[in-house]
Amino acid sequence: MRSDLSGFYDLSLDARLSLVKKLCSLTEEEADTLRKTVCLPHSDRMIENAVGTIELPLGIATNFTVNGRDVLVPMAIEEPSVVAAASHAAKLARPEGFEASSDEPIMIGQIQLLGAGRGAAKTILENRDSIIEIAHAKDSVLVKLGGGLKNIEVREIETERGTMTIVHLLVNVQDAMGANAVNTMCEEVAPFIENLVGGRSLLKIISNLAVYRKTRAGTVWKKEALGEDVIEGILDAYAFAKADPFRCATHNKGIMNGIDAVLIATGNDFRAAEAGAHAFAAIDGYKPLTKYRKNENGDLVGEIELPLVAGIVGGSTNSNPIAKISLKILNVRKAHELSEVAACVGLANNFAALRAMVKEGIQKGHMKLHAHNIALTAGATHDEAIKITDVMLSEGKISVARASELLEVMRR
Repeated sequence: MRSDLSGFYDLSLDARLSLVKKLCSLTEEEADTLRKTVCLPHSDRMIENAVGTIELPLGIATNFTVNGRDVLVPMAIEEPSVVAAASHAAKLARPEGFEASSDEPIMIGQIQLLGAGRGAAKTILENRDSIIEIAHAKDSVLVKLGGGLKNIEVREIETERGTMTIVHLLVNVQDAMGANAVNTMCEEVAPFIENLVGGRSLLKIISNLAVYRKTRAGTVWKKEALGEDVIEGILDAYAFAKADPFRCATHNKGIMNGIDAVLIATGNDFRAAEAGAHAFAAIDGYKPLTKYRKNENGDLVGEIELPLVAGIVGGSTNSNPIAKISLKILNVRKAHELSEVAACVGLANNFAALRAMVKEGIQKGHMKLHAHNIALTAGATHDEAIKITDVMLSEGKISVARASELLEVMRR
C-alpha cells in the first residue's frame, strides 16, 4: 500500500472513498458506513481529502441559570456522565444559579521582529496612529461594527537566538473568534513596521493566550445541600490541586470537559480554548483555573477565571447546521454571552467531579454508563442493556464477555 496519492484532493468524495477502500482492504460494509456519515453537504469543503464524518453525541445540560436567565446548554462530548454532572451541579446551585462576566473581545496578534535597531519600541509606539490606519484599511466592516485595532504593545524578549522585538496588536474582534481578522492585520502592518525599525518580521499570527479576553463565573452551593463533610473534602481536594501540578492537570482537564463540549456543539475552536486555558494556568506556576472557599455562612463558593475565546459568527459556527441550532437553543446574541455560559459549565463540571470524588468516588457514575455501553457492544438492545448493566454492576464484573454471557442467558 502506498500513501503518495497524487491528485487525491482533486477526486470526488466517492472516488476518494473507493480508493481508500481498495488500498486499505475495507469491506463493502465498512466503506458504506463511512459513506453514510457524509450527511453535511459542505463536509468536503470543511477539511481536505474528506472521506466521511465522525459524530459526537449532542446532549442538553439542564438546570442552568446564568445571570438570572435560564439556559439549556448543548454539549457535544463522548465521555460518559459529563452532561449529567453539569446538570446536577447546576441544579444544586439553583435558584440563584451562576453569575458571569467577561472582558471586551480583545485578541492579541503578534509580530516577531528580528534585528530591530535600538529604540525600536519607542519608534513603533510613536507611529501607533499610522499602524492603526493601515490595519483598518483591510477590515472596514469590523471597524464599522465597533471593532478593530485598539492599541499596540511592544516587548523585547531574550531567546537562545538573541534579542527579539515582539509587537502586540490588540484587536477588538466583536462576535468572532478573530483569528482571520487578527492574522490579516498582522500581515498587513508588518512591512510598514519593518521599514520603521530596519528589522525583519518573521511570524505574524494570533496568540491563543487571550489575557485581555477573560471570562469569570461564580456560584454558591449551600451547606444544607452538600453537607459540611463534602465541603471540607472539596476544599482539601482544591488545596491538593493548588500544590501539585500532577493533580492540577486533571483538575483543569475536568473544567475543560464542560467548556470543550459547549464549544464543539457551537462550532468553535476548542483547541484554541485549551491552549489558552492551560497557558493562563501556567503563567505563575501551573495552578487551578477554579477557586473554592467558604463564605460566612459555611456555604461553598466556587469561582472560575480564564481566557475564553468563543465566536457566534464566522468559521463553522455559520456553516455547520448543528452549530447554528445549538446557538439557537442557547439563545445567545453576543459572543461574550456564549463564553460566560461555557465558563459556568466548566465550573459546574469541576465542582461535580470534586464532589463525586470526595463523596462516592469518581468511578460510580462512570462505571454505570460504561457498563451500559459494554452491554450495547455485546449486541444487547437498549432494554436488554439496562438489565445486563444492573447485573454487572451488582457483581462488579464489567466486560464484553460477561455481558455476552448474560445476553445469551436472557435470550434463551
